[in-house]
Amino acid sequence: MADYSIWVLEYAAVEKFPLSVMLYGPMYQGTRKLPYGLALLKGKGETILIDTGYDHVGVGKQIAESYGVSNFHQPAELLAECGVRPEDVTTVFITHAHFDHMGALDHFPNAKFYIQQRELDKWVWALTLGPEFRFLVGGTDPGDIAKAVELARQGRMIAIDGDREDVLPGIDVHLAADTHTYGSMYVTIRNDGARNSGDTWIFAGDLIYTYDNLTGLDPAAPQIVPIGLAVGSQSNLIFASDAMLKAVGGEARRVIPVHEDRLKTVFPSRLTKHGQQVVEIALADGEQSKVA
Repeated sequence: MADYSIWVLEYAAVEKFPLSVMLYGPMYQGTRKLPYGLALLKGKGETILIDTGYDHVGVGKQIAESYGVSNFHQPAELLAECGVRPEDVTTVFITHAHFDHMGALDHFPNAKFYIQQRELDKWVWALTLGPEFRFLVGGTDPGDIAKAVELARQGRMIAIDGDREDVLPGIDVHLAADTHTYGSMYVTIRNDGARNSGDTWIFAGDLIYTYDNLTGLDPAAPQIVPIGLAVGSQSNLIFASDAMLKAVGGEARRVIPVHEDRLKTVFPSRLTKHGQQVVEIALADGEQSKVA
């Protein structure tokens, strides 16, 4: 019996994203679709998001258009596919501060937010550097950082220093410092509530973009291949990926990359009227399927 129902909701996509950014190394090998998604969990009296998506206005819109993002829809439209309203959301885990993961903070008026202290601190630091260091702030809307600081002032943005167990029942967070971003974190759901869980799911943020980061492209010689975008080190990305794999007993499908287009074939799914995927990973006892 699962404690939480879990869905991944696609809200936009880059139809042709360079494979060399998804996987560090394979240059000139074409493109793939890169969905933009967020995760929705329901259970234990909580309605939870992992990441928020973004607002297609201002700097968020500028960044999205520079990346070739298309078919954007607001979080409210996606949540409605699972019978949820933005005001129903009680808790949001922010895996990192890039615009497509922390760009719609003000859409969830009743939520508390969790982020790594290092992530927030280091983005503020990076924004103080000169224009020659602008690579270090790429992909982030400074307005989102300001909103996060204001939410902290209100007591609604909670900074976590490192790993923490049971932030909510059966939900742990883990710091992956100096990887994709300064203080990226991944979220572990022990969906049977057990300390040594037999039903663990991990939401990797952007520590991986695709299952191929965990397996490599050659089935005969599996390897961990990091993503091609990091302000930290590729070594740190590899070791974080290894830690996630070990936490799920090596079952790569349980480490969820929300940018993976193949989620729709790994798990039950359906298309919305806008041609976006609703992927159903788990159903809590008594929950009705949203893809059947």
